[in-house]
Amino acid sequence: MLDDTGNDHMTTDATFSHLDEHGRAKMVDVGHKSESSRIARASGLVRMNPETLQALLSGHNPKGEVLSVARVAGIQAAKATDRLIPLCHSLGLDSVEVHFEARPPDAIAILAEARLTGRTGVEMEALVAVSVSALTIYDMCKAFDRGMQIELVRLDYKSGGQSGEFHRN
Repeated sequence: MLDDTGNDHMTTDATFSHLDEHGRAKMVDVGHKSESSRIARASGLVRMNPETLQALLSGHNPKGEVLSVARVAGIQAAKATDRLIPLCHSLGLDSVEVHFEARPPDAIAILAEARLTGRTGVEMEALVAVSVSALTIYDMCKAFDRGMQIELVRLDYKSGGQSGEFHRN
């Protein structure tokens, strides 16, 4: 079986719902699923110099209100997930929230929650919200600190659908 680059080393694993019987990428058909309330929470961290964190928290940034812009960027990105991740479904989200917590001396935690009533989950939307919020913080603070690191972007909780609940320990 050949993959998209013509290499003959691809294997098919029935546990991957985004692969057809030939190992090719496909969008999962969710038409037969019943709608349910779905929630996903994700988090991440932007680590920076302590001086950068102080500048961010004090509002002394020539580019403006970093966390306000990062919040809007995260929400906007969650709404556009299907345009960023090729096999994601277009979703009519009910709610997306993005929150920040200072983690002195050198980090900002990002927490995102996405909700909808629908046939497929919102894990990717919550993860994209965290990721783009983190990238926005980086963009707006890079004049102070190009060594910032985006870390630990992960799903913390999800509910709804056939697979039920997931809680990160």
